[in-house]
Amino acid sequence: MDRLLVSAAHKSSGKTTVTLGLCAALAGQGTKVQPFKKGPDYIDPMWLAQAAGRPCFNLDPYLMDDAALMRCVAEGVQGAGITIVEGNKGLYDGLSLDGSNSNAALAKRLGLPVLLVIDARGMTRGIAPLLLGYQAFDRDLRIGGVILNRVGGARHESKLRAVIEHYTDLPVIGAVAEDPRLAVLERHLGLMPCNELGDAAARVQGIGRVIGAQVDLKRVRALAASAGPLDLPASAPPTAGRGDLRIGIARDRAFGFYYPDDLAALEAAGAELVPIDTLHDAQLPAIDGLFIGGGFPEACLDELEANVALRAALHKAIEAGLPTYAECGGLMYLARSISWQGRTARMVGAIAGDAVMHVRPVGRGYVHLDTTVHHPWGAGVEGSLRGHEFHHSSLDNLDAGVAFAYRVTRGHGVDGVDDGIVVHNLLASYTHLRTSAGGHWAPHFVAFVRRERDARRKHLSITEETHPCST
Repeated sequence: MDRLLVSAAHKSSGKTTVTLGLCAALAGQGTKVQPFKKGPDYIDPMWLAQAAGRPCFNLDPYLMDDAALMRCVAEGVQGAGITIVEGNKGLYDGLSLDGSNSNAALAKRLGLPVLLVIDARGMTRGIAPLLLGYQAFDRDLRIGGVILNRVGGARHESKLRAVIEHYTDLPVIGAVAEDPRLAVLERHLGLMPCNELGDAAARVQGIGRVIGAQVDLKRVRALAASAGPLDLPASAPPTAGRGDLRIGIARDRAFGFYYPDDLAALEAAGAELVPIDTLHDAQLPAIDGLFIGGGFPEACLDELEANVALRAALHKAIEAGLPTYAECGGLMYLARSISWQGRTARMVGAIAGDAVMHVRPVGRGYVHLDTTVHHPWGAGVEGSLRGHEFHHSSLDNLDAGVAFAYRVTRGHGVDGVDDGIVVHNLLASYTHLRTSAGGHWAPHFVAFVRRERDARRKHLSITEETHPCST
């Protein structure tokens, strides 16, 4: 299993762009590249999946126990020629003082040689103590090479290479010049998701060409190949669910934040996922349940509001008891309205509240939840859960009597105390859950949808027997 970690000294060093370029360049040579992203994230994995042509999975030592993390690796790397893990923030950054959930800890657990991306702007001789310090901080971690990023020109590059060669034993595997072609669009929550851009594939291919020309891909391969053996659990064969349920899933420019292993878990539990375009579909397909994940509905206000027919259909279906699960952006869409940048647009109205966007984050980071008696999914979901949130919106004017499925013990949720609004069979929260984080939300939701569908069928059968149609 050839593998490595792409990390950096600090965030905003350009490691996402470098990782994108490496994935695209290696895939362009015919290598099957398996990308992973450390930590909770949707947007970077969407871009990495675009670059590699394979789903990108998240490895999160805070949300996942060791067994779940290793299963995720084992299942993801099947058929891959090289595995590339992109870190988050800096190499030694993490929540714990002891570094147990840092990028470095993940690299040691998975035996990943580290390819360190350094933002070289304004640096010459000062790069040596930085690299020496990173090497000395944890002697059990192997930093196998350096990519210099945002290099100012040939003279700057030659100085940096001379300093690194003189003072350290680290090889320089690439030097990437400052280049507008490497820019990836950003906005209020970071990178713009690739599902909003019609030219995402072309952008990624362009980045791959630029990075591939300035990084020694043979040395990247050699570094990955130097990783030692790794004891992984046996990969279970794909579980074929019964496929007896149809669960609609909002997938369009407004909503695209889904973990691929969560979607696989829904299918394994028996769900056929039916895509719904909230921007253009005029009506709901025949479905037994509905999942609306996160995204950027505020960036699609006009189109969402203009689709009056679908908004009305959703409101009617939820009022009639359609089992529905919504996270963050999905919660906002199901509220009465969304306000952003001086514009207020009407939304579905299933939740008696109004989503209001703010300049600064309202909730950000890991979340701990305790379930309440109002959780609609029944037995199996009681207890404590972990998830994550990242939202700039608050939910204002919420009805005082609303029921909540969760009490927040870490994080913000809806109001700093509660999360998980329950309306009929709708559960909508700012928290993003992950089924591999221990809560196993996906099979619980599918089981709930199945119970509700079977109850409806039984009720209809009894009604037809009691009141047969006359001819």
